[in-house]
Amino acid sequence: MEASHRCRPSIKPSWVSLCLLSVVMSACACPNVCHCTDRNGVVVQCTSSNLEDIPSNLPTDTVVLLLSSNQIKHIPKETFTDLSRLRELDLSHNAIDSVEVGAFQGISESLRTLDLSNNHLSSLPRDTLAKLHARVRLSHNPWHCDCSLQEVLRELRLDPETVNEVSCFTAVQEEYVGQPVIKVLDSGINFCNFHHKTTDVAMFVAMFCWFSMVTAYIIYYIKHNQEDARRHMEYLKSLPSTSHISKDYDTASSGF
Repeated sequence: MEASHRCRPSIKPSWVSLCLLSVVMSACACPNVCHCTDRNGVVVQCTSSNLEDIPSNLPTDTVVLLLSSNQIKHIPKETFTDLSRLRELDLSHNAIDSVEVGAFQGISESLRTLDLSNNHLSSLPRDTLAKLHARVRLSHNPWHCDCSLQEVLRELRLDPETVNEVSCFTAVQEEYVGQPVIKVLDSGINFCNFHHKTTDVAMFVAMFCWFSMVTAYIIYYIKHNQEDARRHMEYLKSLPSTSHISKDYDTASSGF
């Protein structure tokens, strides 16, 4: 019993030191310009911090990452790979104009909310958001409504509160500019049909140009041959005829 009692003091400080070490390590992992708090996982607050890139030294147990109102322009692939517990990601009110395929690799299963609203996005690669289970906000971006955007939206769970604010800034058909994308698609419009029609028209124009060139060449070839034939005939006509040569020969023979 005495030995057991003597061991207890040594065990208790060990657990305390481990907890303190964990807290210290978590605090050290927090980026300098951000504020981190522990709420069943780390909440990293980096709003309005003049960031141009997403911090690389984020705590691995981050569950909420707030990066709104910065100057971030690009999201490279595998940016959040180490944040397997991330549930909420706010990238709104930045200057993001491109997102690489694989940017959200590693968090597609855990992420529940993704906010990309109020950025400079006009298009996204089809597979960029394909495997996300999160509710996504894409409002107030200068979207170009075409087949590519239609394919991207087909794979997403758009936030119902802001879905009507995802509008066509430009479009394959001018009449859809300024209209909510979902409203246009729900009306039965298929942007991919416009893409195919445009391709068909381009092919028709190319074939017509090719046919015109071939026709022009054939006409030129015929006219050129006709001109050569005419010149050849004129040349033949200019030559002395055989009967005329024979008469001249007979006359010469008679003289002798």
